[in-house]
Amino acid sequence: MRVLIVEDDALLADGLVRTFAAQGFVADRVDNGRTADDLLRREPFDLVVLDVGLPGLDGFEVVRRARARQQMMPVLILTARDAVQDRVHGLNLGADDYLLKPFDLEELMARANALVRRSRALQQDRIAHGPLEMDFVARRCYLDGQPMDLPLREWTLLEFLLRNVEKVVNKEQIIAAVCRWDEEMSSNAVEVYVSRLRAKLEPHGIRIRTVRGFGYLLHAWPADRAGGQRQSAA
Repeated sequence: MRVLIVEDDALLADGLVRTFAAQGFVADRVDNGRTADDLLRREPFDLVVLDVGLPGLDGFEVVRRARARQQMMPVLILTARDAVQDRVHGLNLGADDYLLKPFDLEELMARANALVRRSRALQQDRIAHGPLEMDFVARRCYLDGQPMDLPLREWTLLEFLLRNVEKVVNKEQIIAAVCRWDEEMSSNAVEVYVSRLRAKLEPHGIRIRTVRGFGYLLHAWPADRAGGQRQSAA
């Protein structure tokens, strides 16, 4: 899961990045509204944690522009403004929740996780693909009923492939899905992670195909094979 933290207080922002990373999020951080708006135009996020009082564009305008683009990821606003009209204004623009500063980190994470769960309730929270099953709520993966040990990058790559079955995805899309925007990953690194997943999955009949010149393709599990493909919300 990717979270964009938009906060110009460096100390607070660093603390938020560490807190979200400890919860398994890929956390990006920017310190102004214009950069946030530009990044949201280009990159997909599962959650935005957004300060209202930002240089450049304020948080309200960032929310307004995102919703005008029909971007529906949950937005949690952080604000030092305790006026009711400010909170109502943010919610009316499309924010999903707000917290007044100063706040407790445990409460912030509880609210953030609730927003992500609510958003993902509209998506699949468990996918079965032949002998493979990923539970995105419990953060567990099973292969032939046995738990799989997947490092974070491999987990994120496998989730991305499962959510794009029968679609060719290129290396740039994979890098955007598994990395923070300010991280670098080479094409060779993508090949390494794909190779590691293949070594774990192919003995069980799950094939990640290389489409030369385009990218990678995870084929649908044939319905006529034992334990045919199931992809359903829990």
